[in-house]
Formats: sequence, structure tokens, C-alpha cells
Amino acid sequence: MSDSAIHTAQLTKTYHGARGIIDLDLRVEAGDVFGFLGPNGAGKTTTIRLLLDHIRPTSGRASIFGMDCRRDSVEIHRIVGYLPSEFALWDDLTGAQTLEYFANLRGRVDRDFIRTLAHRFDLDLSRRFREYSRGNKQKIGIIQAFMHRPRLLILDEPTGGLDPFNQQEFHRLVMDAREVGATIFLSSHIFGEVERVCTRVGIVRDGRLVRVAQLAELVTERARTLELTFNTTVDPAVFADLANIQKIHVQGNVIRLTLLGDLGPVLQRAGTYSLVNVVTQEPTLEDAFMTYYIPAP
Repeated sequence: MSDSAIHTAQLTKTYHGARGIIDLDLRVEAGDVFGFLGPNGAGKTTTIRLLLDHIRPTSGRASIFGMDCRRDSVEIHRIVGYLPSEFALWDDLTGAQTLEYFANLRGRVDRDFIRTLAHRFDLDLSRRFREYSRGNKQKIGIIQAFMHRPRLLILDEPTGGLDPFNQQEFHRLVMDAREVGATIFLSSHIFGEVERVCTRVGIVRDGRLVRVAQLAELVTERARTLELTFNTTVDPAVFADLANIQKIHVQGNVIRLTLLGDLGPVLQRAGTYSLVNVVTQEPTLEDAFMTYYIPAP
């Protein structure tokens, strides 16, 4: 298979006849920050477990940087930082002892970098794991994933339990990792988070990959709303011949348009009348996601 950061070919996992993931053909290039989107049960975590050889595929293949995910799993684990969506560690160990244990397993981990990460997240490493809040336990998970400066980070719902300040710090940490060449594969339910840090996204539905696209491309394909306010009544028919107009709604001196693509022709036409105000509502990643996941009525 290729030397892409992640490459799968017809990757399939079934559980006693039940669907897990089906014929997944996915390629994530080195340096990508890739968002993997789908609701619970869509197949996101199954995909991650297959990549890490935690479970074996029913059929198909997967590779990380050209290494087979089954045959070369030990070498792959050396260059991957992984944060599962749920994890349990040793209650009686302190945060420092927990991270020291992982550092010894990995080898060649810079302890100063561990302390820097703990400082960034304002985490007291002297406390025992059982004494940590949900958010502080999540910080331990994040630090152990990043501390060896991996080539690939696989992060499953990474900001669960974090307050907004620490969510922002996590986003900065992802960008820092990308700047030094790391690839990030991020599964998340938080659309704002994906929009903030990801360059490309894949949408998985019922175990199948239904779309992969640049984030900007996916969002701009959706319709936006443009509200035009005039100081006199304007006949909405003046916009009816524009090809990218989908809907027109009129309320007094306000015309609300739903349109795809470039705003230029609409604004040029509106500018020939007594235009007072323009308000645009841009589409979001959530809008795009719902198009692929929720069937049309």
C-alpha cells in the first residue's frame, strides 16, 4: 500500500453478522489534520481500533506510513500517539507516576516536555489519578498521546470533559504538532472543534464512508441565507432570473434569499436599488454533516 499517513482499502469489520465498518477506502496524507465525523455507532471507533490492531478486520487492508497495520503494529505504535474516547488508568498512581510509566514504555521521552504540557493545561501531577476530575483525567490522556512527539496522532473525542479554556489550549497543541510535521486524525462530535482545527473531513454513515472533502469545499457547497433591507419596497422578481437563487421570501422592505455560490451577482443587482443593510448567514459544518446523515423527508 502507499506511504500515506493512513491508507485503507476495502477495510471491513463485522461482528457476528452485525455491521461495524464496510469497504472503507480512506487516504489521509502526511501533514493533514483530518476530522472523522459520524454519530455514535457509525463506525468511527471501530476504524481507529482496526488501524491500531486492537481488533482484526474481517477483510480488507490498512497501513500507516506504508506499514501494514497488522504485520507492523509494534513499529506503528512507536510513532503513533493515541487517545481513546474512554480510558481507565491506575487509581493509586499520581499523574507524574502515570506519565513516567508511559515514558519508560516508549523510551526517549523528554521529561521537560511532559512538564511543559502539564503547565500548559494547568495540571497538578502530584495528585493521584483517583483524585482527578473528569477533565483532569482527560488532560493526562492528552499528555501521554503528545509527549513523545509522534508522527501520527489518533484522537478519539479528545476534548471530552475539558472546560472551554483547556479546549482552546488543546486546539493550540494540535496546531503546534501540525507545524512540526505531525499528522492528526481526529474523531469528534464537536463541529466547532473540527471547523477550527481540521483541513479535511470524512463523514461516515452506517459503517460506510459517504464523503471526504476539504473542509472549505464541504461548507461552501451548502446554501447560505442573505437578508437584504431596502428603504422602499423592491419587487423580488428582480432576483428571480439569477441562477444560484433557491428561495425568495419577502417581508415588507426586507428580501431574504437562499442561494448557493457567489454573492456577487446578487449584491450587484441589489446595489442598483435603495439598499440599506445586508446580513449573511454562512453555512456551517454541521449543516453539511446533516445533509449527509439525515435522510431527506
